[in-house]
Amino acid sequence: MSDRIHSLGGYFHEYQKSVQDPENFWARIADSFHWQKRWDKVLDWNFEGPDVKWFVNGKLNITENILERHLFTHGDKPAIIWEPNDPNEIHVTLTYKQLHEKVCQFANAMKAQGVGKGDRVIIYIPMVPEAAIAMLACARIGAVHSVVFAGFSATSLSDRIIDCQAKMVITSDGNFRGNKQIPVKAVVDEALTTSDTIEKVIVLKRTGQEVTMNEGVDIWWHDAIEGVSTHNIAEVMDSEDLLFILYTSGSTGKPKGVVHTCGGYMIYTSYSFKNVFQYDQGDVYWCTADVGWITGHSYIVYGPLLAGATSVMFEGVPTYPDPGRFWAICDKHKVNQFYTAPTAIRALQAFGTEPVEPYSLESLKVIGSVGEPINEEAWHWYHDHVGKGRCPLVDTWWQTETGGILISPLAGITPTKPAYATLPLPGVQLTIVDNEGNELKGNSVQGNLCIKFPWPSMLRTTYGDHERCKQTYFSSFPGYYFTGDGVKRDEDGYYRILGRVDDVINVSGHRMGTAEVENAINEHPKVVESAVVGYPHDIKGQGIYAYVICDMEGRSEESLQAEIKQTVTKIIGPIARPDKIQIVPGLPKTRSGKIMRRILRKIASGEVDSLGDTSTLLNPDIVEAIKTGAGL
Repeated sequence: MSDRIHSLGGYFHEYQKSVQDPENFWARIADSFHWQKRWDKVLDWNFEGPDVKWFVNGKLNITENILERHLFTHGDKPAIIWEPNDPNEIHVTLTYKQLHEKVCQFANAMKAQGVGKGDRVIIYIPMVPEAAIAMLACARIGAVHSVVFAGFSATSLSDRIIDCQAKMVITSDGNFRGNKQIPVKAVVDEALTTSDTIEKVIVLKRTGQEVTMNEGVDIWWHDAIEGVSTHNIAEVMDSEDLLFILYTSGSTGKPKGVVHTCGGYMIYTSYSFKNVFQYDQGDVYWCTADVGWITGHSYIVYGPLLAGATSVMFEGVPTYPDPGRFWAICDKHKVNQFYTAPTAIRALQAFGTEPVEPYSLESLKVIGSVGEPINEEAWHWYHDHVGKGRCPLVDTWWQTETGGILISPLAGITPTKPAYATLPLPGVQLTIVDNEGNELKGNSVQGNLCIKFPWPSMLRTTYGDHERCKQTYFSSFPGYYFTGDGVKRDEDGYYRILGRVDDVINVSGHRMGTAEVENAINEHPKVVESAVVGYPHDIKGQGIYAYVICDMEGRSEESLQAEIKQTVTKIIGPIARPDKIQIVPGLPKTRSGKIMRRILRKIASGEVDSLGDTSTLLNPDIVEAIKTGAGL
């Protein structure tokens, strides 16, 4: 654990080294991993191409660094603890030794079905241990995995299969989620009617529901591994060979396949995991994300397992069978580090403190937040009632494209501030630029968040369309990677993410981050959650339209709307007072909890004919309810 930072002085020292001599900094960390052949050069890059290569000509296999590297030191240590959807079903613990055997066996089974190095494999499976086993088995044989959240529609799945020309799908018969049983295999069958590259489908039996098995294509997981050897020699990979493709919704057109490669991603996810969460050997760490998202890739599977950690995987939802489920699991498995999304925190906050109170949560040492900026009210609730005021809260900022956490407190080391992601990790060279691309120096500035130097886990391209990568991330401000986010650096040099720049509203020449207005709205005691967008306004250029979920008990819409406007005026000022407030039953969200503001902007502007595909939303029905409420 030599690359762990232990003090604030240590952080500043490491940060300085990482900026003054990035190549030596990362080479030192990379030296603690197992390489089949050491690299010839640490870094080769330009942001014009863009063309970024880390650990050039280094040879390795990431699974040897997860499995073989830990077998002798802690083969009997739990690698994965799986907690099922139903609390009455028995949980599963896989040690590093058992995980090694299962990964090797499934890797051999995939090879027997014709999958090899460079082939693309779609993993469309619920949160079961086999999801991690399948990802690692792909990495073991050099196949490129693309995990698709097992709740996306057949159209979304088909689009992804076609885009990466996948050869195999790994799926399950069905999925338990709360009190529902969701068909999964049936969605794959439908997706395969509009795509033609899939040769084999491996199906895990999870729910036991009736499914159609197509002869010559479909094979049960248990049949695929029957009698297959658990001995497998890992494929030697180049540092820059593809590890996985992860699709992220584009604001226009087809999804973008973000590409991550083997070497740099390995180094950065392990390093960031150990430092942000201050992980000690023997700790139990739990990230509540789904493996279908980058958080699940980097901080359930790769980062923790590379660090030899014990990682909890949870199949269910936070409110089943009751809103105390998260806290019950924390106590049951004596979780030390807990990492979840602000959306989940706000949803649980709505139930009050009663569901938290029966649980001691005394094992918790660190709590974390991921997915979007956490508003102050949720920060305080989480810190006070879950962290009991004694656990440092790491509010992490990063993206699918960054591969790992870029801005975050280091738990217990960096002094925190509610709603601030605080400081960049070592090796992350942030800059703030104005709309003309001029760098804004010093503190107390606000602008566009960019990065001026490569970090090891950054995306290399968008699959099959490098030009799209260049246009999306490297052309707004030439010479920089543009995150798409607005940011404020305060008087202490701390960073606060203000939300997407396309979520900035320009009211009478005043630029306002939607997150700032939402924070103010959410301070009203009756507000559960809000989403703010800009819409065309005859006088101001843009007006502020707020969609608000409220506890309506004993209140009229009119009185609540007036009070909310008053709250915003008090906190930010009259310039930020919403022009329109629509009280809604829910907000359109992706499965990862991201609010689809694009849809809300179109409804606010009355452009309901071009809402695009809503099938990938967690709750597509809510769109109709919002349209009706808006009188459209």
